Amino acid sequence: MAQEQLKTEEGLDSRAQRLVEEKDADSRTRVYTGAMDKVLTAVLILWAVFQIWANTFGTLGAVKLRTAHIMFLLPLAFALYPTWKKERRRRRLMPVWDIALIAATLACFGYLFLRYDALARTGRLNNTDVFVGVVCLLVCFEAARRASGNLAIIALVFLSYFAVWGRYVPGAFGTSAFTLKRVIKALVWDTNGILGTGAGVSATYIFVFVLFGVFLKYSGFSQFINDIALTLVGRSPGGPAKVAVIASALMGMINGSAIANVATTGTITIPLMNKTGYKKDFAAAVEAVASTGGQFTPPIMGAVGFVMAEFMCVSYTKVMLAAAIPAFLYYLTLIYSVHLEAKRLGLSGLSPENIPKAGRVLRERGHLLLPLVVLLGLMFSGFTPLFAAIIAIFATVVVSWLRKDTRMGLGTIVRATVEGSRSAIGVGISCIIIGVIIGSVNMTSLGLNFGNLILRVVGDGHLFLGGLMVMIMSIILGMGVPGVAAYVIVYVVAVPVLRGVGATEMAANMFCLIYACLSNITPPVAMSSYVAAGIADSNMTKTSLIAMRLGIAGFIVPFFFLNNPVLLYGSTEGVALSLTIRTFITASIGVLAVASGLSGLPIERYSAQATALRLLCRAMLVAGGLLFVNPTLATDVAALALIAVEIGLDRAVLRRIPPLSAA
Repeated sequence: MAQEQLKTEEGLDSRAQRLVEEKDADSRTRVYTGAMDKVLTAVLILWAVFQIWANTFGTLGAVKLRTAHIMFLLPLAFALYPTWKKERRRRRLMPVWDIALIAATLACFGYLFLRYDALARTGRLNNTDVFVGVVCLLVCFEAARRASGNLAIIALVFLSYFAVWGRYVPGAFGTSAFTLKRVIKALVWDTNGILGTGAGVSATYIFVFVLFGVFLKYSGFSQFINDIALTLVGRSPGGPAKVAVIASALMGMINGSAIANVATTGTITIPLMNKTGYKKDFAAAVEAVASTGGQFTPPIMGAVGFVMAEFMCVSYTKVMLAAAIPAFLYYLTLIYSVHLEAKRLGLSGLSPENIPKAGRVLRERGHLLLPLVVLLGLMFSGFTPLFAAIIAIFATVVVSWLRKDTRMGLGTIVRATVEGSRSAIGVGISCIIIGVIIGSVNMTSLGLNFGNLILRVVGDGHLFLGGLMVMIMSIILGMGVPGVAAYVIVYVVAVPVLRGVGATEMAANMFCLIYACLSNITPPVAMSSYVAAGIADSNMTKTSLIAMRLGIAGFIVPFFFLNNPVLLYGSTEGVALSLTIRTFITASIGVLAVASGLSGLPIERYSAQATALRLLCRAMLVAGGLLFVNPTLATDVAALALIAVEIGLDRAVLRRIPPLSAA
């Protein structure tokens, strides 16, 4: 029996890996044997050591640090990512063309590293500078084609608009005729292009926090999360699904990839939900929604929060606090929806023998929480997130030694370092190539022109209409793109629109971030839902639609804080704590009411009149919940009145109507 279960789990793992590779280019990597494997391992370790040194004791300037980061990043991408999708992955030697690409990368970016200071003083490019810039762009696009897939195509469209066909577009969206030298200067030799904010965040926050997440994983933190979740909610109705929500949320915020999180945690949580009694479509949807929300859940937010902090020129702590209430409401609604489904199906929780004792879990693995305590303590004490994360990495190793079964030996530390460096490659390539998008948008004023067009359509001050258009735009632009890249693409186009209709800066950025992330569960390109459906062997479209219902808070809450930024804690100065508490309570009631209204009819068959009354009651719940979006006293009272009437009807009438089968 145990062998059969092991084979099943291994089969799920391999199927999940195939699904991720099919949907996500970042997951298709080569496997080397022999000396080449040792060389790559050494380079990955060297890269990690360099990044830690550069972000602690190093004295490199910002541009040189980004250039050196790229000189590690691109060669590793050429070495690890196959040239084409069906290439043989297992290799002893690297292909000749990749060796040539690595040589070109090191030569050209090495030239940029040495030449940048002199060029910054004069501002004039010679023919060699232009040639080097062209090669730098070409190797960046080739790396992005392999590691980021769709993102490279999007960047190419923006580049071609900037350099070629934008001049032929009539009207407001037409551009000037840019020379090759101007294009190269903007995208390569300036800090608005590939050496811009994206590269800066990749070279600092993203690498360090990805490495920290992997060290946590190797210390046994994942098992600790799962055990704690079991002790908290395992016995309640539908316990396994609630465990999946908690575990996936905590892991999703650390690894920063919703798709990868579905593939890793989903192979455990989805079969467990199926065994408990949940249908395949629902189980897959729960996992997809839980993993997606991790990208905007503090304290790590999948590293995208650091990009937001850089763009807004505020501390990461402020971004983290602002995201806390929306993330809480998102997962509160998801857990409540899971609970409602369990009650509807008559499911029970896990038996006591399958749930670990809380005291035992805390004794055996509770010490693994200390690195997170160190991280948060240092950040709230005023230290930079970078310093806090690096200290937390070393704290993870030290803390793991407190117990024998979690102790990280030299071999484990090496494996964690190698995996952390490898995990940073895909998102790093995305950050580099989005520099092309940002540079193209800035040089052509595309974002400004597009924003002006939308503002002319919606008019000044029409916050909800502007938000609705930005929501659609964010979901479309974020489809099939990693979380960090999705946010940046949406940022350059959509944030000016929201600012133009009256949104605060924090509300506009958080609005775009959440909807860009939700593209992972929004058809037709719902990557997280599709991978989860593949693991569960369920219908992909149905899974995506259920995921949208379960993640309804994610689609509603941004409109709550767009109209009332008090929900973004700490983002509005001079706000009384009592107002924040009141807004938080009404928002919580609102999302729970909507979740109740969308939970569906009971399984039992009722008469047509009773069914119609139930539909009316659920419509009243949804309407009442949505009324809370407008945070005035009148709408709050109207919302509470609707919900109160629904509760009264439910208790006085609906509960006394027996189903037809019992009549």
